[in-house]
Amino acid sequence: QVQLVESGGGSVQAGGSLRLSCTHSASTRPIIWMGWFRQTPGQEREGVGAISPRTGMTFRKDSVKGRFSISRDNAKRTLYLQMNSLKEEDTGMYYCAAASGLGPWSRVETYESWGQGTQVTVSS
Repeated sequence: QVQLVESGGGSVQAGGSLRLSCTHSASTRPIIWMGWFRQTPGQEREGVGAISPRTGMTFRKDSVKGRFSISRDNAKRTLYLQMNSLKEEDTGMYYCAAASGLGPWSRVETYESWGQGTQVTVSS
């Protein structure tokens, strides 16, 4: 497992932007996926997007395409989630996660390492 620490959350008005960062420790195993998930009270954690550190390919949930982008600085071991045109429904606790095994990027069960989360609140 790796240790992950998110930062960059906060409160913003609808239409605004935030950039989340997630820095992780070194891994003894290749990381297959680095993902971003979000969760609101009473709801299941859902995948927002992910990146393959090896190929650089990114995947995103349909509702955030065109607004959110994922990138990674391998040298800094940092994952980013740039969120633009934020909507109230983007409000939630955002978690980054790392997976060393194969599995769908959007499934919680694919990931074995999780950060503590950072809160994003979007108001109208």
